[in-house]
Amino acid sequence: MITGGCGFIGRHVARELLAAGDDVVLYDALIDQVHGGSGAESPEGARVIRGDVRDADALDSALPGVDRIVHLAAEVGVGQSMYEIARYVGVNDLGTAVLLEAAARHEIGRIVLASSMSVYGEGLYVAKDGTPVPDARRRPEDAALGRWEPHRDGVALQPVPTDETKPVDLASIYALTKFTQERAVLIFGETYGVDAVALRLFNVFGAGQALSNPYTGVLANFAARIANGQRPTIFEDGEQRRDFVHVEDVARAFRLALQSGDAAGRVFNVGSGEAYGISEVARRLAAAMNRPDITPEILGKVRKGDIRNCFADISRARAQLGFVPRHRLEDSLVPFAAWVASAGAEDRGAQMRAELEARGLMA
Repeated sequence: MITGGCGFIGRHVARELLAAGDDVVLYDALIDQVHGGSGAESPEGARVIRGDVRDADALDSALPGVDRIVHLAAEVGVGQSMYEIARYVGVNDLGTAVLLEAAARHEIGRIVLASSMSVYGEGLYVAKDGTPVPDARRRPEDAALGRWEPHRDGVALQPVPTDETKPVDLASIYALTKFTQERAVLIFGETYGVDAVALRLFNVFGAGQALSNPYTGVLANFAARIANGQRPTIFEDGEQRRDFVHVEDVARAFRLALQSGDAAGRVFNVGSGEAYGISEVARRLAAAMNRPDITPEILGKVRKGDIRNCFADISRARAQLGFVPRHRLEDSLVPFAAWVASAGAEDRGAQMRAELEARGLMA
């Protein structure tokens, strides 16, 4: 069973598992922000059950015959989590608690959770002398000074790939809920003898993203803006770096995590292992969408809860899961742009920005 199975990642995981010969049940609340009232979209061969992850009775009805769970159901969005706090905690953390209680009543052998790179806060850095700095943070006054990079002793720190040993540093309500999910699932697994795995997903992109949801992935947000002739809006100076991983690679990582005997009780980064500047990504996407004239709007403002740099070290997933990304961002933008053109997109970026500004969440 895949919770949140009718969502962007869930549908791709379902296809991956169906192709491997599994029977798949998709359990999804089908909320409007993600699905736009369009109903369930599911791969052929998967069974769909509409239900809220906080509904114990619905879960009990769905779980007989299920031996493994992929837990994707969650509210997703750093910015929105900072003002819809009860909603995010309710769905992500209470929902996970209800799911785990239900799993304890059924014969579940393994649960794989979609966690998030957001639990790291800032990624890993090194000082000028090469000393690792695992606790880098920016001060609120840095933005007013236009000092975007974290500093130590007045010198900008250098971002390096982040591995799973980097201590968590929760900078948003969304990150807090994801780490709570992660710990709850791993504690549950150890207590009940269920194989439990957490995958810390970096920035996932690909066909099927919710283009009209402004709180979804940054690439989908850019695509919706460009498709409607609008400039992508970028916070800070646009030079912040992220790791973009294709959804088909992510789906394969979930399959590997369900199968691997070495995965239980562990957390794994799932990313591309590459770092990309955000403004450069926006320009490349505009070119792929045949709109090179649309350049990003650099806001010079910080969105509270955001971090500067974080990109993945995927050595652990490569060694223990056999995970190797196959789709590089720069090779995937043209097919992504073709899908955007066929799907259509409503641009709600201005709405998101207005909501954040009205609540004082931009500085």
